[in-house]
Amino acid sequence: MTDTLHTPRTAPQQPLRPFARDPRRWEEERSRALLTGHVCRDTTCTGACEPALVHERTGWGWLTWTVPGDGTLPELPRQIGVLTPGATLTQRLAMRWLTRRPAHRIALTATSPASLRFSTVLVGVISLFAALYTLNRGIPADLVLPAMLLAPLLTEHLPDRLDDRAGEHVRSVEGDAACRYLQRLVALHAYLVQAAADSDRYELRRSAEIGHNLLWDAADLLQAEDTNSASARLIDRERLMVQLADQVTETRERTRAGSASGQADQSHGGEGPLGPLPPGFERAARPTHASAPGTSLLKGSQPMTQSQTDDSARATDTYLLFAHEAYYPDSGTQEINTTVVAADSLLHPQVRQPDGARIHDRLTQGRQPGEIIPLSTLTHELDGGAGWPWVGDWETVTTDLVQLVRTGECDALSLGLPEIGRALVCVGPNSHVRAFDAAADQFITYGPQERAAVLAEVDMFLTGLVAEQEFWPGDGLLPPLFRQA
Repeated sequence: MTDTLHTPRTAPQQPLRPFARDPRRWEEERSRALLTGHVCRDTTCTGACEPALVHERTGWGWLTWTVPGDGTLPELPRQIGVLTPGATLTQRLAMRWLTRRPAHRIALTATSPASLRFSTVLVGVISLFAALYTLNRGIPADLVLPAMLLAPLLTEHLPDRLDDRAGEHVRSVEGDAACRYLQRLVALHAYLVQAAADSDRYELRRSAEIGHNLLWDAADLLQAEDTNSASARLIDRERLMVQLADQVTETRERTRAGSASGQADQSHGGEGPLGPLPPGFERAARPTHASAPGTSLLKGSQPMTQSQTDDSARATDTYLLFAHEAYYPDSGTQEINTTVVAADSLLHPQVRQPDGARIHDRLTQGRQPGEIIPLSTLTHELDGGAGWPWVGDWETVTTDLVQLVRTGECDALSLGLPEIGRALVCVGPNSHVRAFDAAADQFITYGPQERAAVLAEVDMFLTGLVAEQEFWPGDGLLPPLFRQA
């Protein structure tokens, strides 16, 4: 398959080189390698030669470079490792362990490939003298001899066990094809990281976090498959990374333009029902809708909307409904515990990616135009939630969506559903909810029919809003994913 990926205007146009931001560091590492390592200078070296390696550690992982003998810069890393996103201190220490200097080994014989670590031989000699000393002091031999034998064995084999444990927290790839592909993503991610370091804007920091997740996913694919078999999925990730770099470039340009023009010409649109509106927008008029008859499960729920006036707003065909932790907007005391957003809001760069794009793909496949799909319906379709690990982290995605709504970065229908109505949209389409009616002293069971009634009333509110103005999913959306046949 063929695909075209454009390059962002200010993102790196050349492959990443070792220690690009600190060239003197490369010269220091190269000088050390010339003194302590093996650098091939001529054609006398054989394939059995172990080249001198330099590890360039970063906040997201590392690149391993081979030191050329002719003094030039290497063009391609020998290995690229990606640390798990959101790594703990222990996991970062594991990365440093994996990128330690290689152990020196001593051949047992001139013709045998068997060898021992230099540290093993050293510990063996030390333990021998320590054993002789302790035996002369009257320590029983059945205590001394096992310790003398165990010390060098641990020194020889324990590092390999630690390598296996540390490797659980990283994904590393080798080989020209895999490293060449991942090197392009690393160059783009380095641009995102530098942009986030130069600014305190949340969207830039979030873009760097998303870039790290894309690197992790790509490295995971390349570790398990080759570039040919995983090409379609790799292209999806590279497209998302390029889109992120474009979005960061535009954000930095707007920031510079805003700083140059000053704050005097910025218009302040006031407060929306879910918080401050972005500059240049006005408070949207809240449409009024008649409530359903008294038997409605939405009785007592006053819907609230966050709407922006924007000529570039995109029409969406489907909507995601999800419950979340309740909050109270500044404009009143109405509890908000359920939100409806356009499906395309899942493609917002401030939403965890590529998880949002994967959920968007599930949400828009085989649906009716204008359909409202509860998150619980997706859970039902994913074998009761067993398939979520292969789609994405829905908890983080919905948390990010709520943050988007509260900061006015997308339109939403915000609802304060009563207990029964909220419980029904949180369960699958074929599930039942039992509630105790104290007045009647009996349990009442609500099922699919009542759930459909709740969704019908939500649809009534939503239809009235969309008739006046289509939902704005947000700016700078990432491209959607497309399932491969």
